[in-house]
Amino acid sequence: MRMFMNDYSEGAAPQVLQALVDTNAEQTVGYTEGDPHCDRARDLIRQAARTPHADVEFCIGGTSANLVCVSGMLRDYEGVICTPDAHINVHETGAIAACGRTVLPTDDADGFLSPDAAERVWRFQTGCGRHMTRPALIYISDTTELGGVWTRERFDAICDWAESRNLRTYVDGARLGSALTSPDNDLDLAHIASRASAFSIGGTKNGLLFGEAIVINDAQLKETFPYIVKERGGLLAKGRLLGVQFEAAFQGGLYWKLAAHANECALALRDGLVANGFKPYGNSGSNQQFFVVSDRVGDALEKACGCESFYRIDATHRVIRFVCSWATELSDVDELIEFASAL
Repeated sequence: MRMFMNDYSEGAAPQVLQALVDTNAEQTVGYTEGDPHCDRARDLIRQAARTPHADVEFCIGGTSANLVCVSGMLRDYEGVICTPDAHINVHETGAIAACGRTVLPTDDADGFLSPDAAERVWRFQTGCGRHMTRPALIYISDTTELGGVWTRERFDAICDWAESRNLRTYVDGARLGSALTSPDNDLDLAHIASRASAFSIGGTKNGLLFGEAIVINDAQLKETFPYIVKERGGLLAKGRLLGVQFEAAFQGGLYWKLAAHANECALALRDGLVANGFKPYGNSGSNQQFFVVSDRVGDALEKACGCESFYRIDATHRVIRFVCSWATELSDVDELIEFASAL
């Protein structure tokens, strides 16, 4: 049975891989600086985001993008507000702290950073003046860690709050393709670009071999990014490999087609499991789907298809996650549903 562990177990989408093969013999300058493929990819991304004055930079992966952007927009005594399950707070091995910056989690429980919870953190952190880390940035991810998709209303509300407190906004877009092609979505790339200080566009989890693109509006980050990405080991010498991949992904809408296909498979999986009596956890409209199962069923599914356990609900039940990718086929979904129904 095909694995449903994550959306980066496979290699690259065939069109992206072919682009790498076709350009393999080229000799270009390094480090994403001045090679024609990176320049073309930057132009394509700026056009898609309708933000001609933004800088577009590249990183090798999501953690690299997050730590460079977050640390690059903060000073030593400043911190970033996020949800408790945010990737920078849970799954990045203290990368932000290792840069000398502080993560300030809220008590939000659904993966979405809310203005009310962010306000409580802001008030607490600013209540003692120089004795507390001062918030200067908010971090959100689209999709969320629970597969949630930000609506325009919700996104504008947190951006409005951040602006009211003179905080910058950073959007982790490791799964932005899935978010913006979800049936639950009413945002677009241009609107995100109009509100965010910076945001990433994930390639690793959407058909590229590796790499993230970062769109930067913030003046401070435009200045600091080139230095921090080198300092923190995120600058690729063969930088054109990033440009070639994003160039292929953003020509002809391939990036969005790959993401939409992953969502289609994930929603078919959700519907099929629900029809067989499985209980979803949350309401994900993206390529990540979560379910509450008994330990017996969870063990069998993990062994069969590699789905991961995320939370324990009680002594005998837990939440598991299935992830679909550009390479998942509907026939793979049918096979999994048939197996699960027998459990």
